[in-house]
Amino acid sequence: MRRRQAVRIILAGAVACGLYSRLQSLAAVQVRPNAAADSWGSAISKMTDEDAQAPQTASKLAEIIDRVIAREHEEIKAIERYTPIIETYIQEVKPDSQLGIVPKTDIYFLGQANFRGRLKVHSSIDHGRKSSFLWSYDPAGFLQMIFADRGEFDKAHYKFKYFRREFLGDVRCYVFDVTPASKPRGARFDGQIWVEEQDFTIVHINGTYTPAVRFSFRSFEDEYYLHFDSWRTNVKPGLWLPFYIYSQELSRPMSFSGPRYKSQTRLWGYNLSPSAREEELNQLLVESQTAIKDEAARHDRSPLEAQREWRHEAENNVLDALERDGFLAPPGEIDKVLNTIVNNLEVTNNLSRQIDLHCRVLLTSNLELFSIHNTIVLSRGLIDVVPDEATLAAMLAQEVADAMVPKSYQDQYGFSDVSRLPSTKILKRLSFQNEKKETESNSLKAIELLKKSPYAADLKNAGLFLAQLHSQAKALKQLISPRLGNEVFFASQLLQAAPQLQPGNKDQIAALPMGARVKLDPYSGRVTLMKTKAASPNSPREKMPFEVTPLVPYLTRFVESTAAPTDSNEAVAQNR
Repeated sequence: MRRRQAVRIILAGAVACGLYSRLQSLAAVQVRPNAAADSWGSAISKMTDEDAQAPQTASKLAEIIDRVIAREHEEIKAIERYTPIIETYIQEVKPDSQLGIVPKTDIYFLGQANFRGRLKVHSSIDHGRKSSFLWSYDPAGFLQMIFADRGEFDKAHYKFKYFRREFLGDVRCYVFDVTPASKPRGARFDGQIWVEEQDFTIVHINGTYTPAVRFSFRSFEDEYYLHFDSWRTNVKPGLWLPFYIYSQELSRPMSFSGPRYKSQTRLWGYNLSPSAREEELNQLLVESQTAIKDEAARHDRSPLEAQREWRHEAENNVLDALERDGFLAPPGEIDKVLNTIVNNLEVTNNLSRQIDLHCRVLLTSNLELFSIHNTIVLSRGLIDVVPDEATLAAMLAQEVADAMVPKSYQDQYGFSDVSRLPSTKILKRLSFQNEKKETESNSLKAIELLKKSPYAADLKNAGLFLAQLHSQAKALKQLISPRLGNEVFFASQLLQAAPQLQPGNKDQIAALPMGARVKLDPYSGRVTLMKTKAASPNSPREKMPFEVTPLVPYLTRFVESTAAPTDSNEAVAQNR
């Protein structure tokens, strides 16, 4: 009661000053603007004495700044042509004496970005909680973080001070301190920008908007600007598109000046046209004059064969729709890794002749999995956080068992119009979630499959992963909530086989941080495994299971692919 009375007194004072605001919109976020650049060290920068020197003349520096400003205006216009998917995952945190900070609760946004006019995000899911008593999170606010200033990025509104030159990956950049001009009107960027020195494109933005709190007469509430760290990647010659934003506020008091949290925002799906389909139009196919021997003898389908053909049609309709709208990754190398694990389960259980399974990757961060006919789908977020192959096998075994049982409700997707939905509605209309009894039955069957598989000796690892997730389930409700399929099932037999969970033991790795394994191409939507050096935590605070962490990408310039034109068609054939 005392806390609520204190809140009311503060709000009453705000009314007297003409600044009444019950909800503070979080509009931008990240870490201290200069500290990150100094602390990353050799991971992203390779500096020489020559690089550290400023351009030789003031006129040369002025010319560079003019080109940066002009190029940023071109980039803003180029970005406005796209409508990518934008996903923001927020973890509000609390202090922990042993682990430093841990998630307290989480919030999730997924939608389609719209850059025309005022920034908007058209939601693709039904949102859960997105606000507290004192503030609300605005998805468009996180979208704003891809720009230093979308409307007035020029010398009249900003001061530019050369700082140094450094490499971000293979890309050498100029680094500038950018501060608002005197007496700025409205919110202005304050921080650093990294400018690649070939076309003078901004590729990295690190800072915040000032003033931190600004009253908005449009919404009649305070807009609360935070720190952010924004990255762009080279997807075509001369085109850099935003793909990742890390945000955090950890040093602020928890009372009334905003939440303590970490968040990640990802953008992808800039090119959603299926290239494989276009390549099919360019191929010249010659029909054989003689019928294939097996098909020449019969032309009709038995009822069972017809039913299976119909389910296969439903399967293809769903996969095509999800890939078309950017929620399913095109076939790629991670599918092959998953298929190998599934094949190990099939062969050791004599299932290879009964069912032909293959895997695909859902591009969202939440932890979910499901099957449709012969396809098993795992989310990118789930693949990211599993610590080893045996744990991944346990997840896949659940869906192998699920795929062996036909589901009549999925037959409806055999009608093409059922899956022909707008991208903002497809996740709301499609569902592959099992009933609780069916999930429990699949779990028992999965245990049988695992005991006969090459992963039988390592099931304690899978149990440890489930124990870690179970211990944080209340704080990670949005992360473990599926949008299409099933949440990770806490199989009792695996939990019982797990060793005791030891949060303070730095050598016990039960689960990985988010973004630990999968690299997402924001233009094509393809996913690959990250190539990182093995690193062991020096403290339990560096374990960070299921936590949001910064991303420090290794930037490279776009190189035209030299792959044979049939490669994508072969990949499609293998996965369908």
